[in-house]
Amino acid sequence: MLKTFKLKKLEIADNNADIEQKKITLLDGLIINREDDNSQWIIEAYIGKSHFTYFSNLHEKKDEIMVHATITKESNEPATFIAKVLGVNEIGDDMNVLFIGNIIDRRKNIVETLLTDLINQGFQGRELLEKFKELA
Repeated sequence: MLKTFKLKKLEIADNNADIEQKKITLLDGLIINREDDNSQWIIEAYIGKSHFTYFSNLHEKKDEIMVHATITKESNEPATFIAKVLGVNEIGDDMNVLFIGNIIDRRKNIVETLLTDLINQGFQGRELLEKFKELA
């Protein structure tokens, strides 16, 4: 069973971009949780054609990019995906871009990073647990 959500904001960070992310102005968009064995999501962004060359190049290179997608409400925290451009289509004066990718649980990554740092500082056992509780 697929779950579909409204895409409210989209930011892209590809390997060739600076650390600053590219904000994409949406005309409309959807994000679909395919709920398949690979935990893949489809993101469709309906945007202005001014981005056609940028996304066509990403599609041709088949590089993975980081996509930050805000779902349902603009006030929600963005979900982070590692994705590839699946397709780029001209639609009249506009276009759509299709992405396929996997969501990244940033909270899990933050916890793993914190624990790794504490272990590298020499904390272990009960002391590690206490220090983690203090910082988390």
